[in-house]
Amino acid sequence: MTLEDINYKIEVPGFWDNMEEAQKLLQEKKRVETKLARFHGLKKDIDDVEELILLAQEENDPSLAAEIQEIYCSYQEKSEELRIETLLSEEYDRNNAILSVHAGSGGTDAQDWAEMLLRMYTRYAEAKGYKIRFLDYQDDNEGGIKSATLLIEGDNAYGYLKNEKGVHRLVRISPFDASGRRHTSFASIDVMPELDDTVTVDINPEDLRIDTYRSSGAGGQHVNKTDSAVRITHLPTNIVVSCQNERSQHQNREYAMRMLTAKLYELARQEHKEKIADLAGDYGQITWGSQIRSYVFHPYSLVKDHRTGCETSNVTAVMDGKLDSFINAALDARIKEQL
Repeated sequence: MTLEDINYKIEVPGFWDNMEEAQKLLQEKKRVETKLARFHGLKKDIDDVEELILLAQEENDPSLAAEIQEIYCSYQEKSEELRIETLLSEEYDRNNAILSVHAGSGGTDAQDWAEMLLRMYTRYAEAKGYKIRFLDYQDDNEGGIKSATLLIEGDNAYGYLKNEKGVHRLVRISPFDASGRRHTSFASIDVMPELDDTVTVDINPEDLRIDTYRSSGAGGQHVNKTDSAVRITHLPTNIVVSCQNERSQHQNREYAMRMLTAKLYELARQEHKEKIADLAGDYGQITWGSQIRSYVFHPYSLVKDHRTGCETSNVTAVMDGKLDSFINAALDARIKEQL
């Protein structure tokens, strides 16, 4: 939808009669205006470079070279970012993302690794200007986390993060091993789009096991006071979702069902199934042999994505949320597969 189309709809009498639809259209207008402003900014950068080159030639002034290089490098960086955004064209790419981290087997080492990944994705989201909200957080007395789920709110959050889904492998000297031995730890990342109420999935209530438990972890005045947290297991697939951040058991149950709906909907699409009842199998298991990325802290420093071959030796930057090179490479690869 063009900006002209949006402005026309806004000027139609009765625009504010449906407040929810009006707000959605205003958000779309802001998104389009922002993208146009970025495009015009890129054009200005190129115009500035051309003018400075002409000036440097006319004045025979080599001192302008540094300024030209600086503007051009900025242009390249911003144009690449805009190019990557154009790859986010799948149905739910613009949606918020629900990201879950689950520790694998390996005790405290795996739980510590899961907490490190949680911090990494939190840092990435913060750098993108996204809003972060904890939906579930299961820590452990010995250290680290068993699992955690975040709602990451912002334009294209799901599009950027969707390819992070999979098993992540860590190799390091364990800080929990008195002998100083090298350990390999695993954790899984799951990512699904937050869906609105227009998407419905036919879920048989008899296929659900609903448990309540006492909240633990990241904040909220109800934490450790009431059994308000809710865990829902979809028995045919063994998919489990949990929510503890809302103020009441009813709200937690409602949001947990929204998470389950999103997960089953995405799974049905991937499996090309028309009915949820046709899904069967243990989709909650983590397959250790299919890790998507390895993080090596010892005996050398390397982060490598096994799908794209993208790698870096700057482990510290990656763990601080510098994931753009990996995310962009995965998006490029995904587009090439579809061509």
